Amino acid sequence: MTDLYETQRAMRAMRRAAIQRGVIAILDVGTSKIACLILRFDGRERVPEGEGIGSMAGQTQFRVIGAATTRSRGVALGETVAMQETERAIRTAVQAAQKMANARVDHVIACLSGGQPRSYGLAGIVNVEGDVVSETDVARVLAACDIPDYGHERDVLHAQPVNFALDQRSGLIDPRNQIGQRLACDMHMLTVDTAVVQNLIYCLKRCDLELAGLASSSYVSGISGLVEDEQELGAACIDMGGGTTGMSIFIKKHMIYSDTVRLGGDHVTQDISKGLQVSMTVAERIKTFHGGVVATGMDDREMIEVGGETGDWEHDRRTVSRAELIGIIRPRVEEILEEVRERLDAAGFEHLPSQQIVLTGGASQMPGLDTLAPKILGQQVRVGRPLRVHGLPQAATGAAFASAVGLSLFAAHPQDEWWDFEMPADLAAPRSLKRAVKWFRENW
Repeated sequence: MTDLYETQRAMRAMRRAAIQRGVIAILDVGTSKIACLILRFDGRERVPEGEGIGSMAGQTQFRVIGAATTRSRGVALGETVAMQETERAIRTAVQAAQKMANARVDHVIACLSGGQPRSYGLAGIVNVEGDVVSETDVARVLAACDIPDYGHERDVLHAQPVNFALDQRSGLIDPRNQIGQRLACDMHMLTVDTAVVQNLIYCLKRCDLELAGLASSSYVSGISGLVEDEQELGAACIDMGGGTTGMSIFIKKHMIYSDTVRLGGDHVTQDISKGLQVSMTVAERIKTFHGGVVATGMDDREMIEVGGETGDWEHDRRTVSRAELIGIIRPRVEEILEEVRERLDAAGFEHLPSQQIVLTGGASQMPGLDTLAPKILGQQVRVGRPLRVHGLPQAATGAAFASAVGLSLFAAHPQDEWWDFEMPADLAAPRSLKRAVKWFRENW
C-alpha cells in the first residue's frame, strides 16, 4: 500500500503548483467530443471548521474563464486509437479555450471513460498507538489495507477510504483525535488499463501539456450530477456518453463502485446509419432532431426527410416515419439500460437505503428516456444536469458537460488528498535522522 500514492503524489504536486500560478485546464477526452475548460483560482483555500473530511472539504474558489469543445477524433470506446488525430483535436480545443480566456496553460487535469475500470473493496485494521488516534495511526491503517493482485498491466486510478471504525463504532468520517484502541478502515480502489493511461499521457505530451491529475469520467460525473443528499443516502450516476456508459455508486459522499458498459450514443447513431442506409453525419442529425424512444399515435403520420449525399435524387429524397426511427433507436437504448441494470444488481445496489438513479451525459438527453428508464432501472430515476459553477457559459451547462464540470470540482478539492499522510515506510528515515541530529546536539 505504501507505493500506491507515488504517481498520484507527483501529479498532486503539479496540481498545487499550477493552482498557485492561478490557471489550470480541465480536459474531458470523450468519444464524441473533447471539452476544455480553463479555470482561474484566486489562491484562497477555505477549510471548514475542524478540517472536516468530505467531498467538499477544503474548497478552493475558482472561476471558468475559457471553454471550448470540438468533435472528438481518434478516440473509440473512450480510448485513443489514432494518436495524431486525437492530438490535433486536443490542440484545437485547448487553443480555442486559451483564446477565450486570454491566458496560456501548461498543466491539465484530464478524465477518461475507457480503460475497463474495475472496483475493489479493501480493508485494514491496526492497534492504536496510545489512547488517541493520530495521523500516524490513520497512515498505518491505510498502509495495512490488503491489496488484491490486480495485474501488472493495470494502474490504480483512485484509492479512497470510505469508512473508518474505532472499536465498536463504525461509520466514522474522520477518526483523528478520537479515543479508541483498534482502528479499522474500508477503502475503495479503482484500477484501469495501463496502456490507455499511458497513451493519454503521451498524447498530452505531444500537445506540450503536462498532466497534473487524472480521474475516472464516471466518478467526476457523479460529483457534479448527484446532489448532496443523494451522495449521502446512496445513489447511482449513469453517465451515458458517446462510446461508453459509465456508472458510479455513491454513499456517505464516497464512491464505492464504478464500472463501464462499452455501449453509448454512437452505437445508436450507427444503428440509424445502417438501418436507413445513410452516412454517420446524416444519422447523427436525424437522431438529434427527430430521435426518441417512446412512440405515440402521432409518430406514424410524422414523416422525416432522410436526405443524403449520394447524388441519387430518388435515394436522397426518401422519407421515413418517426415510428420507424424509434423502432431502430429503442432496442439499442434498452440494451444499454439492461446492461447497466445487470452491473448495478451485481454490485448490490438494491441494498442501499435510497435507490435513486441519475442519468447524465449527452445520450441521456434523448426524448422519452425519462419514461423508458424507470421501467428497466427502477422507479426512482431522473435526468440530471451538472451543478452550476462560477463563470460557466450557458452552452456548457447541459448534461453532456457533467464530466467536465465534475472534473472542475475535483480539481478544486480532490477528496483523496486529505488522506495522503506519510506512510510508515516514509516515516522511518526522517525519524532516525531527527534522532541522530538530536543526539549530535546533546553530545557535542
